[in-house]
Amino acid sequence: MCKKVAVVGAGSWGSVLANILVMNGKEVKIWSRRQEQVDELNLKHTNKAYLSDVKLSEKLVASANLEEVLKEAELILLAVPTKAMREASHKVGLLIEKLDLHPIIVHASKGLELDTHKRISEIIAEEIVQEHVVGIVALSGPSHAEEVARHDLTLITAASSNLQAAKSVQHIFMNNYFRVYTNSDIIGVELGAAFKNIIALGAGALNGLGYGDDAKAALMTRGLAEIARLGIALGADPLTFIGLSGVGDLIVTCTSVHSRNWRAGNQLGKGAKVEDVVNNMGMVIEGLTTVKAAYELAKDRKIEMPITEAIYHVVYQGEAIKTAIADLMMREGKSEEETF
Repeated sequence: MCKKVAVVGAGSWGSVLANILVMNGKEVKIWSRRQEQVDELNLKHTNKAYLSDVKLSEKLVASANLEEVLKEAELILLAVPTKAMREASHKVGLLIEKLDLHPIIVHASKGLELDTHKRISEIIAEEIVQEHVVGIVALSGPSHAEEVARHDLTLITAASSNLQAAKSVQHIFMNNYFRVYTNSDIIGVELGAAFKNIIALGAGALNGLGYGDDAKAALMTRGLAEIARLGIALGADPLTFIGLSGVGDLIVTCTSVHSRNWRAGNQLGKGAKVEDVVNNMGMVIEGLTTVKAAYELAKDRKIEMPITEAIYHVVYQGEAIKTAIADLMMREGKSEEETF
């Protein structure tokens, strides 16, 4: 089984996953482009910018030299934002060939590429020569880095068309607080992970406007219906959306203050402008770009996604949130049996 692991991306999730693997007995190196962050990780064993109160293992080694991090790696975990995934995958791909590696590639990102609408595993497959890769695995599910860091009970999914690669990832990550299931439907897992961020924006906005539990439950339920509708049209298994990467991730992202998408929506609901929200957050808000990709995909496929469309109008066309909500509520009556 994999003993040497390289983690590309030293944000909150990358750092926590790297720390899990160290605690599970793996030899882990983590890459950051910023030398000051590398020094903090190596000398203080903290990552204050992303995990303010977390102490990381002294055995976790950080470097700003990507080739050094990847050297001899049997598993490479890509933990960078979606918008950086193609560039990161390209660099990693070149070094994999140079170093003649044959690793499992795991990614822990949730989104779609804005211009191409491609899933993360599709981006990776285009940038890394597949003859050098054992398999590509998506690691996804209801998980906040802050809670995993304090060893809260967390269950996620390792999804891949290569089930043996998924089982390997399951084996090396699992411990008494971090449980991993496998899933062969990487399409559904990646789409559920991406689309739930859109609904989380809406959930945060409802909270910011002062709406109660009824409204939030309705949003999540109908949001899941349209996530599944588009996902099935794109080749996903319908059952995936009632699993950890579907309804599980949707619940945690729509109800937790740890969710940056929820926090962004909450600010929008309180009257903040989109550009101010982006500046205030200081971190990537995947839902703001994913809503555009999903809106365009739905239009192209002629799939009805009224919640996604309403959020798109708010974010990209400046429509007032209360107007968007009124339009949703006053749509023509439907049968709930028309979900799919």
